[in-house]
Amino acid sequence: MNQIKDLQKLIKLTGDRARLDAKANETYIVYKTSEGQIVKEYYDGHVIPVTKQDYPHA
Repeated sequence: MNQIKDLQKLIKLTGDRARLDAKANETYIVYKTSEGQIVKEYYDGHVIPVTKQDYPHA
């Protein structure tokens, strides 16, 4: 059980680090929300849903 908590903490820290890197480089991160929607989160906090039109070859 302790390994699961350690893994969850590592995943959270990885996401936090990605946000910091995005802010430092004025870019965005892409992730899947708990509702299953894929979104781009920009360094300024704006969250934009990703659509099929954004990536037509995906």
